[in-house]
Amino acid sequence: MGKRISLLLVGVSFAACGAPAAAQAPAAKPPRIDFKIDRTAEIPPAQPFYMGREIAQTMHYSGAPWLVRESRQREEDCRQLIEALAIQPGQVVCDMGCGNGFYTLELGQLVGPTGTVYAVDIQPPMLKMLSGRAAIAGLVNIKPVLGTVVDPRLPAGGVDMVLCVDVYHEFSHPVEMLAKIRECLAEDGQLVLAEFRGEDPAVPIKPLHKMTKAQVRQELEANGFELAREYDRLPWQHLMFFKVRDAAAE
Repeated sequence: MGKRISLLLVGVSFAACGAPAAAQAPAAKPPRIDFKIDRTAEIPPAQPFYMGREIAQTMHYSGAPWLVRESRQREEDCRQLIEALAIQPGQVVCDMGCGNGFYTLELGQLVGPTGTVYAVDIQPPMLKMLSGRAAIAGLVNIKPVLGTVVDPRLPAGGVDMVLCVDVYHEFSHPVEMLAKIRECLAEDGQLVLAEFRGEDPAVPIKPLHKMTKAQVRQELEANGFELAREYDRLPWQHLMFFKVRDAAAE
């Protein structure tokens, strides 16, 4: 019964398209953003293509209102995506490329007070928007983190799920990022990718921001992951769950 109530709350906030998940909770102090990146670290130049795919540019923070647009639930069925993740209370989850927190707040609700959500983005203005929304929602289990294009700065072996919603195709350094994600995942942890379906011309998204299942698998399998399961009932997106490939078996 408790699980069902949680999902109903998620549905309410998504119906409001970006309204805080815990709208009735008292305002909390905005979570402190971890800005402590190593600015002396050398970052290799980005390549325009990876494994035959042109890498898309990161969406600028000025486009943040699109992430909480009124039509998003209707178009993408965000409630169904969240339910398919099967998040459990107490888990440690990362919303990679979190933007202004559309999914972060929902994840914070689901992991509960004993869980943690790392909200990672490479744009400080996005994290500032997210921090403000988390405070309004009364959520104190969210940790905003400024990442870099090669390092999400997550605790090694400490994350149960890394969620990338429409963001992996914008990784300018996919090899480096996937290596860091492998390091951060706990035993049995998963990397979950939601990407607009590149196979479907009816999905009204620019081709540069879509991926086929074959391309996703090609890239992740080349970087030490294997497909664990798929969820194919979303209107516009693939939802693919990956685990770290067993090196001993390999």
